[in-house]
Amino acid sequence: MTVSASAAARHICAAGNWQVTNLQLQKLLYLAQMLHMGQTRGDRLMNSTFEAWDYGPVDPNVYRRVAMFGARPIQDVFFGVNAIDGTPEAAVIDEVCGSLISKPAGELVAITHWDQGAWAKNYRSGAKGIIIPDQDILAEYDARVAA
Repeated sequence: MTVSASAAARHICAAGNWQVTNLQLQKLLYLAQMLHMGQTRGDRLMNSTFEAWDYGPVDPNVYRRVAMFGARPIQDVFFGVNAIDGTPEAAVIDEVCGSLISKPAGELVAITHWDQGAWAKNYRSGAKGIIIPDQDILAEYDARVAA
């Protein structure tokens, strides 16, 4: 089952005590999607796609929802979004957050800019709207596990 990207974003922000920036959130969402796809051999965690932006993978809908915070920590703007606590999907997010939520945004960007990763395969400087295909995200998971 997939969850909404907003529910996943809310879960990450709550896990980070509402001290997570948009840049950090985008990378954590992507890494959670990749982990889930790898563990399930292709099933999405969230009902969203990621695009290859300058600072790494981004879910444009979530980005727009929290863009007003700029580089400041995101506050709860996820009104009406159901909590996913205690679900298998939340467990995947918690696994990612457990090891990465305390990392600075720059380190998360470096992780998602991995030269063998899906972002690097699809990113084109100055281009907009380049979707990172699911098969590339799954291939990145496989390459990371093999590395």
